[in-house]
Amino acid sequence: MKLLIIKIETSHEVEDALNIYSHDVLHCLGTETRKRSDFEQAGWESDSTIVKLDEIKDLPKDLEFLAYFDMEQDQAELVKKYQKKLSELEGYGLKIGHAKVSASYIKDEDWNTVWQKFYHPIDFSRHLAIVPEWEKYKPAFKDQNIIKLDPGLAFGTGSHKTTQLALLGLEQILVKPETVCDVGTGSGILAIASSVLGASSVLATDISDEAITAANENISLNNLTNIKVQKTNLLNKVTAKYDIIVANILAEILLDLIPELNEHLNSNGKVIFSGIDCDQIEKIKTALTANGFQIILSMQQGRWIGLIIERKDN
Repeated sequence: MKLLIIKIETSHEVEDALNIYSHDVLHCLGTETRKRSDFEQAGWESDSTIVKLDEIKDLPKDLEFLAYFDMEQDQAELVKKYQKKLSELEGYGLKIGHAKVSASYIKDEDWNTVWQKFYHPIDFSRHLAIVPEWEKYKPAFKDQNIIKLDPGLAFGTGSHKTTQLALLGLEQILVKPETVCDVGTGSGILAIASSVLGASSVLATDISDEAITAANENISLNNLTNIKVQKTNLLNKVTAKYDIIVANILAEILLDLIPELNEHLNSNGKVIFSGIDCDQIEKIKTALTANGFQIILSMQQGRWIGLIIERKDN
């Protein structure tokens, strides 16, 4: 079996946006990046004679972004979609670099033998550590919560800025047993984090079959029984109300979600948004205001913004 690879030579400024677009919109099987800065950093941290940049094969000028798809996907159509997305990101003021998009194929087993080397434990905070299932990890504190994760081919490893902003939001507001809905769960990391931080019950939703499978597998890895996974688009077919709704997805998808929040949020409930590029924050603010919500805390890492939101009448 082969996998279709879309390779993009671009700028590090669009790495997170391409990751979210590839997983949440195009439903890719997985992504990988090679950044020139990583090789340069290795040189700074070691003897500079060890890491010789001019001897590294195919060293990216800035960022090489790879997205993996089933071989049956339309190669030409995917290339066009990525070219269109790059133009859109450039319109937001982001640098897109060379912006060359190409396609090729690789044997599935080749991917399976190499991808694990890119994932390592993340000592996220006093309360959380995210550990690939094959890694050994000693908690920094006796009561530090461990999230075991098999990132596999689903988005959400804990290393992305948007995921970390959402995790910060959960640590901020999940201070007692409450119900949580994780919209666009991906690998299930935010649903799992909610559970280990003390949520009484969690619903994780996603429209992608691959994400549903990955989330269920990661929930099992952590031996959690209070998380339910449901395949649906945003909050469609979700009937319950929740104390906390968390969504780490693209801003344009968050705009579709905002009108659904009120009927799915308990009294005094709160919402966590992440995945918002700073150039799109005004659109989000406008939509939240129009739907009766207000921002009570804004967090930012680089260009990415995370929000904690509540009803205006709380």
